Amino acid sequence: MPKVGVIGGSALEAIENLEVSHREMANTLYGPTSSPLLFGKMNGGEIVFIHRHGFGHTIAPHEINYRANIWALKQLDVTHIVAAAAVGGITEHMSPMTLVIPDQIIDYTHTRSQTFYENSQEPVVHVDFTWPYDDQLRTVLNRSAVNLNMPVVSRGTYGAVQGPRLETAAEIRRLEADGCDIVGMTGMPEAVLARELDIKYVCCAMVVNWAAGKGSQQELLPDSISSNMKAAKASVHRLLAEALPMIMEL
Repeated sequence: MPKVGVIGGSALEAIENLEVSHREMANTLYGPTSSPLLFGKMNGGEIVFIHRHGFGHTIAPHEINYRANIWALKQLDVTHIVAAAAVGGITEHMSPMTLVIPDQIIDYTHTRSQTFYENSQEPVVHVDFTWPYDDQLRTVLNRSAVNLNMPVVSRGTYGAVQGPRLETAAEIRRLEADGCDIVGMTGMPEAVLARELDIKYVCCAMVVNWAAGKGSQQELLPDSISSNMKAAKASVHRLLAEALPMIMEL
């Protein structure tokens, strides 16, 4: 039976209805994890939850210890990861409060540790990253969204940017020209690190605002983003509860 890791972020700070058995802080070969690991059950499935920004949301996207987080989950025998993310919508169908299950990613980040295979005596490893997200997990999340009548876009390209500032309108035009549908700050190197450790990984992205220069607003409105974020968290909770039994059958 799969052991599921859930990585929370701005779109998921905690898991409702999680029967927590215990929590512990992990100190790995790569340093401490972003937050204590929460162990528990939901709908009969075993879950390990970690908040990539730390509880209290104190760690900026470029400061997250992605390697420690993924390494800790691997050491706990996690086989499948569902990673929640709040994103901005770029292309026409990526309006606020739309759930997106991306199938591709373009990495614009820099200075982040991108691999476990460096500064050691081990040979360099070139992992196949043609399809960065696990197709079975994507199918489960898409099916779960349909079951819940949630507006969902079944595929798309995630543009991963450095942050923590939001983008300029010109930068968003560039991302759109490159083929990006949504923009976020935490998609990489999280996805590739999971691939290096052979953990099946999927992104559950909730659009909480139009990206800069998109939509009817000329500027991003903090109050609107905050309101959408609250609604997004509720939607992601529902989706996880629906998807978990199906994930356990993989």
